[in-house]
Amino acid sequence: MGSSTFTEELSSLVPAGKLFKALVLDLDNLLPKIMPQAFKSAETIEGYGGPGTIKKMNFTEGTEFKNLKNRIDALDKERMTYAHTITEGGALQDKAESISYAVKLEATADGGCKFGEEQLKEAKAKSIAIFKAVEAYLLANPAAYA
Repeated sequence: MGSSTFTEELSSLVPAGKLFKALVLDLDNLLPKIMPQAFKSAETIEGYGGPGTIKKMNFTEGTEFKNLKNRIDALDKERMTYAHTITEGGALQDKAESISYAVKLEATADGGCKFGEEQLKEAKAKSIAIFKAVEAYLLANPAAYA
């Protein structure tokens, strides 16, 4: 199987540090709360949250996928960069061996941030939906992740 790279850039009114905490550091806990129709639970299979950590996300009954396993490849809280690879389940099926993501959040002059993500095209809509759900939650709950 070959590889493809796609880049998407989004902007947000949420400050970069706050969005990074929610979207990267606490996403496992946040997704079942804000998107319970799709995400049932998450568990750490191996590791302590840094590079090499393997997590499993479980989807709710009736969704397209049962679960997926995700490996953290890199995490830099100061630079707000994150890289991870889906290694099993989810959108992989028999279409790819893995899907790797590289995420970087950057502050913007208006107090918000811009968000860049390299990804496979088929996962793009779902990634944007997650980003928008986390953003909406943070805008509706200003005290969260302060």
